[in-house]
Amino acid sequence: MSSNSGEKYMKKEPAENLHRAFNEVNEGQHSICLLEDVLSLQNKKITNWAIENKVKSLCCHYKTLQNDNKEIFLKELATKYAINHSALSNIIYQTERLEVDSEKLLKIEEKLKILMVPQYSWLFKNIGRLENGVKFLVDLRTDIMNLVPKLDAKKPEYIAIQQLNTAIRELLTVWFSVGFLNLEKITWNSPCSILEKISMYDAVHPIKDWVELKRRVGPYRRCFVYTHSSMPGEPLVVLHVALTKEIISSLKGITTAEGPESQVNESQPLGNEDPNLIKALIFYSISSTQKGLQGIELGNYLIKDAVNYLITEYPQATMFSTLSPIPTFRIWLIERIKLAEKGEQIFPTGLWNEVLQYLSSNKKEPDWAHLREVIVSNSWYHNPELICLLKNPLMVCCSRYLYVEKRRGYAYDSVANFHLRNGAVMWRLNWLADVSPRGLTNSCGMMVNYRYYLEQAEDNSLNYVQNQKINVCDQIAALSTSLTAKL
Repeated sequence: MSSNSGEKYMKKEPAENLHRAFNEVNEGQHSICLLEDVLSLQNKKITNWAIENKVKSLCCHYKTLQNDNKEIFLKELATKYAINHSALSNIIYQTERLEVDSEKLLKIEEKLKILMVPQYSWLFKNIGRLENGVKFLVDLRTDIMNLVPKLDAKKPEYIAIQQLNTAIRELLTVWFSVGFLNLEKITWNSPCSILEKISMYDAVHPIKDWVELKRRVGPYRRCFVYTHSSMPGEPLVVLHVALTKEIISSLKGITTAEGPESQVNESQPLGNEDPNLIKALIFYSISSTQKGLQGIELGNYLIKDAVNYLITEYPQATMFSTLSPIPTFRIWLIERIKLAEKGEQIFPTGLWNEVLQYLSSNKKEPDWAHLREVIVSNSWYHNPELICLLKNPLMVCCSRYLYVEKRRGYAYDSVANFHLRNGAVMWRLNWLADVSPRGLTNSCGMMVNYRYYLEQAEDNSLNYVQNQKINVCDQIAALSTSLTAKL
């Protein structure tokens, strides 16, 4: 390229950027005009066909917007088309000062009902009637949830966006109630598009390849999903189940080819499973696939439906349990080790003595920084002596984290809170249950069994939700109460 052509290129690039920015601004303004145009139809006498076309155009345009313009659109929607507070206040003011009979009072109540509903609720209901409209609303809520952390909580628009989020969540909660969901069992013969999504969506134990996926839907394994008629071919929640002889304490043999249950020839048909080997149902992975459905109870019902499905197939299976991760334990632990580094008495006397002596060598003071380093790097797992030395203090701290540590009175750990709300028992803490890099990084390799006793689940759930009472096994209770200092 000649120097002259280079100069032309350099001069042209800012112009192109300016043109692009100008177009984006125009697109943002156009979206707001479209929004105003659609919502102006709310109280007009107009055909449903005309409304549908306008709403469809708005949705199509929104999908083309860049993130910045989507945020502008959402702020406009949340602030300008929420509840009309001035009109609402005016009616309340008039009602307080007028003597009204029962007939007039009923009319006022009707007006109040209308005014108490945000204007955008009308838009959402019309979007829901479109083909793929429900999916659009799920994705729209994802955009809203992504916007919330960017806002200043002290500004009015923050509250308006939160109200918008609540409104759309309440609508989706009705549309995605369990009666409208379809339970589907996924097999190797399921459509390729579904299998591909199953392999993509596992957030607990990511599926590496098609070989592992085939194992997940093969003999002594089950995979269930919820789907919705308005989102065909889209799994909403995915549950993986292992059919085993007992409640297992390790991922070995579930997500890998090791273990007794996986020694079966994978080419054999499911009908050749030996019922005598199936005494327990282990729920080892449950993943929600749609961020826009966060806060809407689906996983609980999927577990219950899967149990009901499987016990009709294998009535001899009487033990129901999870093998669950502890996703934020190590983060919690490292924060406390940092406090110990500063000289705070965080841990009970003697809990870490043997480990610190081993790591501190000739130092007189405990080497908390070295302890933090070996845990963060996962290097302890490659040292047999450290594995033995760390087992007790890590199990003690993890039991405390699961059973004693609270957030607003409930279990601090999100996975624990989910299963306890569903009525499970915190049944067993397992050492070196998941020694994958992910498992070591999340929880120093530990996992938990949350056991479901069907006849007790409802009472357990009620006791936890109302009284914050955790039904726990002796092992975890003993480990957690062995502490004498506040963690």
